[in-house]
Amino acid sequence: MPTNRNIQNLVRENVKNLKPYSSARDEYKSTGTEMVFLDANENPYQTDVNRYPDPHQRNVKDELAKIKGIKPEQILLGNGSDEVLDLLFRAFCEPGKDNVITLPPTYGMYKVLSEINNIENREVLLSKDFEPQVSAILDKTDENSKLLFLCSPNNPTGNTFSEEKVEKLLQNFNGLVIIDEAYIDFSGKESWLNRLQEYPNLVITQTLSKAYGMAGIRLGICCASEEIIEILKKIKPPYNVNQLTQQRALNRIVDVDNVKSEIADILKGREELFKVLLEVPYVEKIYPSDANFILVKVDNATDRYNQLIEKGIVIRNRTTQPLCENTLRLTVGTTQENQKLIAALKSLI
Repeated sequence: MPTNRNIQNLVRENVKNLKPYSSARDEYKSTGTEMVFLDANENPYQTDVNRYPDPHQRNVKDELAKIKGIKPEQILLGNGSDEVLDLLFRAFCEPGKDNVITLPPTYGMYKVLSEINNIENREVLLSKDFEPQVSAILDKTDENSKLLFLCSPNNPTGNTFSEEKVEKLLQNFNGLVIIDEAYIDFSGKESWLNRLQEYPNLVITQTLSKAYGMAGIRLGICCASEEIIEILKKIKPPYNVNQLTQQRALNRIVDVDNVKSEIADILKGREELFKVLLEVPYVEKIYPSDANFILVKVDNATDRYNQLIEKGIVIRNRTTQPLCENTLRLTVGTTQENQKLIAALKSLI
């Protein structure tokens, strides 16, 4: 077990000493009594959005906490998961000095954010079966390795990483281990949320963009210890999640039955699409998926991508990604969309 488990040792010095901006809505705590608000220089005329939103998104966090079995104080919400990831870079990584570890092929924003924040990105390829290579990862780290990104289920491969391998990394990596669970609702495996109390260096990101069907409102979720969340709250913009997003998110989160029904339909569509792909002659391999998409290897990904475009169907060509030569990523759509995709795939020669 690594000795560096004091989270404060990982925080940038300027962030440790930072006093966060205190907004008008931070300073006044509502008691439920109807008040006249003249504290934030807002327009007083009612438009439904003339007041600043709750900077801490308390109602949304309360509902999410119930669903996820954690405390509201263990949740940070962001303008999409990308803002949450960026906050992690800004809180824990010293520009020009520290480094992060990523495992291609994986979500491309980790690398982009490292470049934006002037942080070295040390890449360790996944194995041929798309699993983390634990020894190689640990060999790549040093005292300035602050963040390790594990996307599980992984994008674009669709697989969930081995629990044993993830545990070894949590136990032996001295920095924060960020498990990106954007696709966890489509997986039969348990979320790492259940292990937050075991590992003080564990951070989990989730989203409303996939299973909840709310990509357009941009709401990302970060779950971690209260200590880590407090650090991130110090540097987040005061009103980073707008009122309309909070309202739409809350309405959707409590609509549990419909969300579950849609997830079930997507899983059924994934299974049916998998069976059809077995019969397509130019599909050379179908990779297992715990996500709402399937990665397939074909004879010529670029040609097949262009042929599908001509038939009015847009998929993702992943052939430029490491270990993904001649692969296409197919998102599971509605029943009608899946049927169109299947017909198009079968028509190609």
